[in-house]
Amino acid sequence: MTSLSASLVRGALSSPFKRAGRPDAALPPGRPTRAAAPVAPGPLAAYGRICGFTETGPLPLTYPHVQAFPLTMRLMTGRAFPLPVLGLVHTWIEITPHRAVQPAEPLELTVYAEELTAHRRGTEVTMATEARVAGELAWESRSGYLSRHRQAAPAGGRATASPAPAPVPAAEELPARAEWRLPGDLGRRYGAVSGDRNPIHLHPLTARLFGFPRAIAHGMWTVARCLAEAGDAADIRSVRAEFKAPVLLPATVTYAADAAGSAFALRGAEGRVHLTGAVTRSA
Repeated sequence: MTSLSASLVRGALSSPFKRAGRPDAALPPGRPTRAAAPVAPGPLAAYGRICGFTETGPLPLTYPHVQAFPLTMRLMTGRAFPLPVLGLVHTWIEITPHRAVQPAEPLELTVYAEELTAHRRGTEVTMATEARVAGELAWESRSGYLSRHRQAAPAGGRATASPAPAPVPAAEELPARAEWRLPGDLGRRYGAVSGDRNPIHLHPLTARLFGFPRAIAHGMWTVARCLAEAGDAADIRSVRAEFKAPVLLPATVTYAADAAGSAFALRGAEGRVHLTGAVTRSA
């Protein structure tokens, strides 16, 4: 946690000196890696409680992402990273579990920046995470993080859009399965167990500095909570979630999903869609 705190301080200090959208922006080199280590039971239990996962069985599908977050922050707050880390918005994530990972299995974690792309609201970076057990790739993910700015010039020589989501039923048409009331301090509580203390999640005052009227829920909490509600993940082969609109805290949201468990969504007041997700399952 000390190294993560140092990364957050470094990011806060360096962000004002970074300008997103530079035509000469380039990805940082290197692939920070954490040596294989088992998962600490206490933090895992705290994460499970706030996200709604069961206390037994394999790691939640989203947990390796949380485990690798200090490495991700180290890379994103480094001098070579082209975007200011403060205010970055998580826009999408793809998760591919190659097999179930048990909490006692030592995980080796690696992260790297894969590409920069122009976005209609700024510049987006794709970050990749890999988790290995005894040298075997057991889990991987890719995430998009958006740095919002007025000029959306092509970055790093690329001008492609974010990866297109798989076709799923319209979020408005999915039947409601559950309703959740989210407290105003959810961002602070999830930040304490995940290490993600981006100011946009912590307090209305810090969120306003980045254009949000109130603190917003973490995108990773919303997708984790949806996957926890879906239950058994043994046959899941891939998940893609798109974060469509921020969840302003406090809030009441509705979890919706199809009967087959292949599509899900999170809707807010007046049917506003906050998140859509597609799940690929084994035959």
